[in-house]
Amino acid sequence: MTQAQSGPGVIPDPGRIQIVGLGYVGLPLAVLFAEQGFFVTGVDVDKKKIELLEKGRSYVKDLADEELGAALASGRFCPTARYDDSAQAETIILCVPTPLSDRLTPDMSYLHAAVYEIGTRLRPGQLVVLESSTYPGTTSEEMVPILERESGLKAGLDFNVGYSPERIDPGNTKYKVRDIPKVVSGLTPTCLRRTEALYARTFGQTVKVSSPEVAEMTKLLENTYRLINISFMNEMAMLCDTMGIDLWEAIEAAKTKSFGYAAFYPGPGVGGHCIPVDPLYLQWKACEFGTKSAFIELAEKLNRNMADYLLKRVQDRLGNGFRTAVIYGVAYKKDIGDVRESAAIQLIERLLDEGIHVAYHDPNVPVIRIRNREIESSELSDELLNKADCVFIMADHTGIPVQRIVSEARFIVDTRNATFGRNGEHIYRFGSGNVGLERKNPHA
Repeated sequence: MTQAQSGPGVIPDPGRIQIVGLGYVGLPLAVLFAEQGFFVTGVDVDKKKIELLEKGRSYVKDLADEELGAALASGRFCPTARYDDSAQAETIILCVPTPLSDRLTPDMSYLHAAVYEIGTRLRPGQLVVLESSTYPGTTSEEMVPILERESGLKAGLDFNVGYSPERIDPGNTKYKVRDIPKVVSGLTPTCLRRTEALYARTFGQTVKVSSPEVAEMTKLLENTYRLINISFMNEMAMLCDTMGIDLWEAIEAAKTKSFGYAAFYPGPGVGGHCIPVDPLYLQWKACEFGTKSAFIELAEKLNRNMADYLLKRVQDRLGNGFRTAVIYGVAYKKDIGDVRESAAIQLIERLLDEGIHVAYHDPNVPVIRIRNREIESSELSDELLNKADCVFIMADHTGIPVQRIVSEARFIVDTRNATFGRNGEHIYRFGSGNVGLERKNPHA
């Protein structure tokens, strides 16, 4: 009898774990499991990442070199670019990228490639868990058929399958990986018991759901909720700009209500792998059923129009005098170095389309690639700030020299409310109602 067929009371010790994909999800997870006493092999096909890890250098901001070094020194974490140890692991966890294609449809190529490699090495009794964000049905319809075809084994009978969506929030120092409740699911009841047993040994709380499809939907629900609400706040900010009302002040007042309101804030647009991507996965899957979400469609459109809105605000103010721009912060959010789906990158591309000369500064992002061209972060000198027609604050990193920017810049577009409390006609805080355009006083 294989392990997957064994009774509910028999759950093997997942002492050896293989984690495939050592990005912002997989690497911290690998180190966390190693800290808990598991022996972890981390696989990533990017050899540059493996070289850095072998030197004890972390490329994930939330994981310090000291933490990585301790895991390596313990002998319980081994990074590699090869899948050779797949057969020796009791558990294999996939944390591979699931981006959107150029046509804004799910790109399953990374997942298919990884699952194929695992399938050719799969043995009876192993547990395979997918953590990558994806659409409902991926585990059952995409991963399982490849594993069964390549291994000749039967999921739920010869080996176990689970889905547990990653919930990491890059840059969030309040909630560590182990402190975030872990949603777990399985292809069969036995698969669920085994998946839960794995994560219960490492995470403070596990949340069981009835199927991989429910767990997959849970992840998409969380991020679609955020996309819609952030986009709604951006629409409110546009209205407040027109009406001369400070939305930021209204939000702070609304937050005092102890029920029925959760605060979201306007900004230059949502970024990262999850929030701008996951809702489109859900929309794509909905189309298979002959339906769609009007909320997702509207929120996604509004989000993608933010660069045009900001550009128009500057053109309305500066007219033909707008020829040079400086971007402060190209990461998609505060205190990280990730530029995936970054609103700042979208704005830079839009500015270049208009013939605007652009420079950027980001302490966490030394180089960006725009249309096959590398641009290096510039020193945020007084001269750079003086010469720019407009300075855009796109990420409010800790340590941002707000007062110096306010003192030296000729015109500022603040999308993060970083200049709150500082006055000046040259400051436009998105959503504050001070776009610098003449308005009629409705009470006159």
